[in-house]
Amino acid sequence: MRIARISRPGSPAAFARLEVRTAHLLDAAPWLGGRETGEQIPFDAQALLAPIVPTKIVAIGRNYAAHAKELGNDVPSEPLLFLKPPSSILDPGGAVRLPSASARVEHEAELGVVIGARARKVAEADAFAHVFGYTVLCDVTARDLQRKDVQFTRAKGFDTFCPAGPWIETELDSADVEVALRVNGEGRQRGRTRDMIFGVAKLVSYVSHVMTLEPGDVISTGTPEGVGPLVHGDTVEIEVAGIGVLRITCARDE
Repeated sequence: MRIARISRPGSPAAFARLEVRTAHLLDAAPWLGGRETGEQIPFDAQALLAPIVPTKIVAIGRNYAAHAKELGNDVPSEPLLFLKPPSSILDPGGAVRLPSASARVEHEAELGVVIGARARKVAEADAFAHVFGYTVLCDVTARDLQRKDVQFTRAKGFDTFCPAGPWIETELDSADVEVALRVNGEGRQRGRTRDMIFGVAKLVSYVSHVMTLEPGDVISTGTPEGVGPLVHGDTVEIEVAGIGVLRITCARDE
């Protein structure tokens, strides 16, 4: 099942179940008990908004060994956590704003895990009971600022630095799906979730022992190798097999 968040001229944005080109509207976010209202409207890609409205985005660093190696880092012995602010979320079709403070902004294609039920100190065996579904994310990173600051907050927290979408897929088996990214049609990243050092169940359990995960929160699971620079005018496609393609552009932040 695909769940999207769509804009409606003259009305508030709404969550909806997608069926071909028809949106079946919900009265609230599905992880908050939202139900179909019976109202159906046509939609197109232009109406799609980021399908997440989280209290927090918990991101995982260096979760693919090849990516850790390409940046000259050791493979972590336990998940490396950092936070991206909800204000960094960007809608499908939006433009990543490249800040003047950075000379090197890079892409990181990732699988996003959307939490469906409150998770606090959850056992790994029970983790999937707390997962609502999955979406496509890009953990945009100002790499030069990351190296300068040592910690990740500024480098990964700029507005528009978390493109998300185009929708949430609830029936994905996340154990082994392809994660890919193209810039101007050229392949940059291609990996599979089976190569993650820490899988989805481990990440949900681990994070829940650090902080309570609320319904609608998101875990960004790390990126495969092939990260590279983004410049003004780039068109980027981030794809997770079984979910779809998230398309964005890049522009200088005036």
